[in-house]
Amino acid sequence: MRVMFLILMIFVLSACNGGADETTRTVEMYNAAGDMVGNATLNEMPDGVQIKLKLEGLSPGFHGIHVHEFSSCEGPDFQSAGNHLDPEGNEHGLMHPKGSHLGDLPNIEADAGGLVDAELMLAGATLTDGKQSILRGDGTSLVVHESQDDGVSQPAGDSGVRIICGEIKADPNADSKSSAEETPSDPTETNENQDE
Repeated sequence: MRVMFLILMIFVLSACNGGADETTRTVEMYNAAGDMVGNATLNEMPDGVQIKLKLEGLSPGFHGIHVHEFSSCEGPDFQSAGNHLDPEGNEHGLMHPKGSHLGDLPNIEADAGGLVDAELMLAGATLTDGKQSILRGDGTSLVVHESQDDGVSQPAGDSGVRIICGEIKADPNADSKSSAEETPSDPTETNENQDE
């Protein structure tokens, strides 16, 4: 009996000392008024980061969604999140022949009640170390826009204002203030054609 108890305690202690799981993150999503409107669960997969998204309070229809370069969601406009995450200097848009940004995702659709229950794949991204990591620096943000992303327009798919934001923190226990002080990258500096 003692041996069984000792083995059980070893398993419990090793689980407690494991630290943050670098292959999973849960992100709380907030609207411009500061109300929590859902969450996103991010999981490391062989071909990228899977995002399981549950949201409420959107207008019915399609909405653009992107991973942005800073882990900062200061409302009401969420400009503190910076531009789309783009470590390679690509064009914007999943349909752009020279795209896409690492942070570009397929549109999500809110049903007639304004609910979203979607599963997306951020292809090529990782929750571990490296250039393609969405946890490098202080982390990044997941941002939902008011309109549909057209998949080609620069620099953000003509998807309208940012209406929902969630911080993807590299350290879930850290304060997000340092990211907000960084200067956003210029998403058009490498573009050949700047279709506004």
